[in-house]
Amino acid sequence: MVEFAVNALTRQTLAGLRMILVMTVLVGIAYPLAVWAVAHLPGLSAHAEGSVITAPDGTATGSSLIGVDPVAKDPAADPYFHTRPSATAKDILGPGDPSTSAASNQAGDSEKLLKAVNDRRAAIAAREGVNPAAVPPDAVTASASSVDPHISAAYAELQAARVARVTGVPAADVARLVAEHTDGRALGVLGAPGVNVTELNLAIARAAHGR
Repeated sequence: MVEFAVNALTRQTLAGLRMILVMTVLVGIAYPLAVWAVAHLPGLSAHAEGSVITAPDGTATGSSLIGVDPVAKDPAADPYFHTRPSATAKDILGPGDPSTSAASNQAGDSEKLLKAVNDRRAAIAAREGVNPAAVPPDAVTASASSVDPHISAAYAELQAARVARVTGVPAADVARLVAEHTDGRALGVLGAPGVNVTELNLAIARAAHGR
């Protein structure tokens, strides 16, 4: 009886060890390698590596998936397109921390949120020299991630005149670059077209320096 129990336990132990070995090979080695191989097929490899944006000299300058709101050395001569505000920012317009993704989690009837929206609208209107009513909604509300690289075409258009004036890039060229860096609707029908600010600012900088 004891010998039978020992044999049964041995068989079960060996079966368990074989299962561990098989699943380790399948799930721990074969599956990750298959996913890695598919991700690095032509046309997909850039996305698999973080959608890194590189400068003409090959230097990594950011990711097309992460919005980074640059800070102008002289606010009176701001040459940048700006992203949506970030919930991680310490002041009304930012910049936020691109290494942290967080939402404000404030309800639509929050007095704190309403004040932030109104303060942002006033600050952006002053920066762009327009009436506060001309400031689009996405310019004053943070995205769920707070690192969304896209803004609406309306917000890009609002900033285009300032960027052209400060950088010296002709307004027509700025408009062309905005159009070139506008992504269409997801699947052709979902959401609205969005302008990738991270990519656009790099393109503007190249145009301003004749590159």
